[in-house]
Amino acid sequence: MNEHRGFSVAGIPFIGVCLVLLAIGITSLLRSAPEQDMAGMIAGVGVLAITSFMLKGFFQVAPNEGQVLQLFGKYAGTVREEGLRWTNPFFSRQRISLRVRNFESGKLKVNDSDGNPIEIAAVVVWQVLDTAEAVFCVDDYENYVHIQSESALRQMAQSYPYDAHEDGKPALRSHGDVINSHLRDEIQTRLGKAGVEVIEARISHLAYAQEIAQAMLQRQQADAIIAARTKIVEGAVGMVEMALDQLGQRGVVQLDEERKASMVSNLLVVLCSERGTQAVVNTGTLYNG
Repeated sequence: MNEHRGFSVAGIPFIGVCLVLLAIGITSLLRSAPEQDMAGMIAGVGVLAITSFMLKGFFQVAPNEGQVLQLFGKYAGTVREEGLRWTNPFFSRQRISLRVRNFESGKLKVNDSDGNPIEIAAVVVWQVLDTAEAVFCVDDYENYVHIQSESALRQMAQSYPYDAHEDGKPALRSHGDVINSHLRDEIQTRLGKAGVEVIEARISHLAYAQEIAQAMLQRQQADAIIAARTKIVEGAVGMVEMALDQLGQRGVVQLDEERKASMVSNLLVVLCSERGTQAVVNTGTLYNG
């Protein structure tokens, strides 16, 4: 079922029509009463009754709002024109907001693609596009949006790992744009049948579950330490290699393999140590101490 325009006319000009009918009815009663003219009195009462019934057809449409019209249970169209409107008094009307709305889902506890329990929540920005589908295709479209959004969030979270791996696969913590785009598409797929457009969907909360948070923090710290140590060792090896090359090229000293090994060991200790090193003066030789 698709939305189409419902019948309505401008309300302010139609007020004049009602006033004219009201005047005709009152005039007919006033003229017929002294003469006991039953036909005139019945006509006057009938005109007043019709006028009173026609007043039920007035309604207001606010900006970014739609009024869904039904005639004896059948969809009769949607009125989106702002201001005071008049339509068939037999129509029943239901107000539908067309404004942009947003909500934050609850914190869901799910397992990521690696099986790690995590907590995740999202903010969803949405808007009704088709009022007919929103009213007639689902029972309660607002509740439908909330439940289906959480379902899509759960499904998306199970498709990615929390942390990035070396294979380059997107992760929840490091690939925000990819994750948010996937989440939006996942929610839109579910809400399309309700006449709703998902404007934006973003992760608002992401953390490991409490039972593994401490262990995962230690793992992250270990990864950071290993990465830092690797960088330090790479730099130290490069500096040692440069020092040996320059000593050999300038002819400062001639070193055999054993002396080179000793120098490399000492330089690596100095460059890789976390604390300041102290000089030790060797008064003998490498061979006799």
